Amino acid sequence: MLIKKEKLPEVLKTLQKLYPKTKTALAYNSAFELLCAVILSAQCTDKRVNEITPVLFKKYPTPQAMAAADIKDIESIIKSAGFYHAKAKSISETSKKLTKDFGGKVPNTMEQLLTLRGVARKTANVVLQDFYDISVGVVVDTHVKRLAFRLGLTKNTEPLKIEQDLMKLLPQDKWHWISHALIWHGRGICHARGPKCDECTLNKLCPKNGVK
Repeated sequence: MLIKKEKLPEVLKTLQKLYPKTKTALAYNSAFELLCAVILSAQCTDKRVNEITPVLFKKYPTPQAMAAADIKDIESIIKSAGFYHAKAKSISETSKKLTKDFGGKVPNTMEQLLTLRGVARKTANVVLQDFYDISVGVVVDTHVKRLAFRLGLTKNTEPLKIEQDLMKLLPQDKWHWISHALIWHGRGICHARGPKCDECTLNKLCPKNGVK
């Protein structure tokens, strides 16, 4: 059920009070570190990624160093992140392309970021928003997908369509904020299983609870 248009401002106001300033939970010191961290975060907690990356970046701090690394060594370092064969290949190939085609720098456009292995719109949006402060879309991860649907902000379940719906609903200067607000609310309250509806300040506005 889509939320009624007149209820949307109250939902946004409530989220703004709960999460006035938001940012990614991933730890990073450069665009390259953030890019690698987001690649590692697929189907893995940010907490685990933050345990892995200090070791990875101490050994391979730049795209050039990572590009020259033995992929088996990358795999051994990131193994606990899951899907480590695919993730190591993505990090290795992306580092090589950054070194060869972008002068060792992470590009700041969606089009260029999407040419990198392991980078889809979600990853690109995180890098653009959290490092470059550029909003050309909305990050749609599992939390955003779940909450946007439950709150009636979309009737779609495909990430690209959800992103398009959220971009239509909100002004561009809110695209970065809404992603993280929904992510933090999803982690803390609106869990995939056993959401804490009794504790949720959006409870009386949520279509999931039959609110019309």
